[in-house]
Amino acid sequence: MKPPPFEYLAPRSLDEAVAALAEHGDEAKAMAGGQSLVPLLAFRLARPSVIVDLNGIGGLDGARLDGDTLEVGALTRQRDVERLPGLRERCPMIVEAIEQVGHVAIRNRGTVGGSLAHADPAAEWTALALALDAELDLVGPGGARTVPAAEFLISYFTTALGPGELLTGLRLNVPNGRSGSCFLELARRHGDFAIAGVGALVTLDGEGSVGDARVALIGVGERAVRVAAAEELLRGRRPTAELFAEAAAAVQAELDPNSDVHATADYRRHVAGVLVRRALATAVGRAGGGDRDGAA
Repeated sequence: MKPPPFEYLAPRSLDEAVAALAEHGDEAKAMAGGQSLVPLLAFRLARPSVIVDLNGIGGLDGARLDGDTLEVGALTRQRDVERLPGLRERCPMIVEAIEQVGHVAIRNRGTVGGSLAHADPAAEWTALALALDAELDLVGPGGARTVPAAEFLISYFTTALGPGELLTGLRLNVPNGRSGSCFLELARRHGDFAIAGVGALVTLDGEGSVGDARVALIGVGERAVRVAAAEELLRGRRPTAELFAEAAAAVQAELDPNSDVHATADYRRHVAGVLVRRALATAVGRAGGGDRDGAA
């Protein structure tokens, strides 16, 4: 299918892009990798009269580990982050999540910023941003500002981006020390959107108890969610299969997923609990504690 007609703009600077978006308002859409926008255009689910192509703007791509921070430009291709040297060893959750995004051809073109700005509630990057306390940099007609991921993601395909604003980059806090992480999801076929997905990160203290924990989920609501009740339950306790089951039950109690053609609400809730147990067990095993298979 062909998209509806539109005017194509290719700004060469952020200022030009922001000005174009502000001028055309709701009639304009920004395009990065196009892996979300182009299908919407083809199926007439989006009908902007102006497309503002961001790919000619320099300085918005690139990813690097700087100490405990992963810095990612908004135009960075997802495949580039996936292949970043040392990232899998440092935080396997990030690479495992990216590997679930479509297929290699999609990750070669799709951008990190595009995925987050699209804010699909089943998108893997939204869980990573929440679990790793990402800070997102935005630029718009009113200047620059930084927004935490928990405030950036609002609802279905809805973010804190204001009129004329663009996401330019983000910073994620990467665990150090005795930490382990894991990302798991269930989809009907690899590359499909997740029925449910879980990112888990566990840091152990010197005695082998849980010093810190992060549990973020996708596919189970109107946006990615981080379950504070489960995280609090884990902290300060010895990691065991029974504890992981308690955390999974706490997650299930917090979820209110919708039923759709892919899965019922009850099934999504059940899958989420299973994935939480397995992801926590794997994360603890990677942190050097417990039996990683004890909660599978």
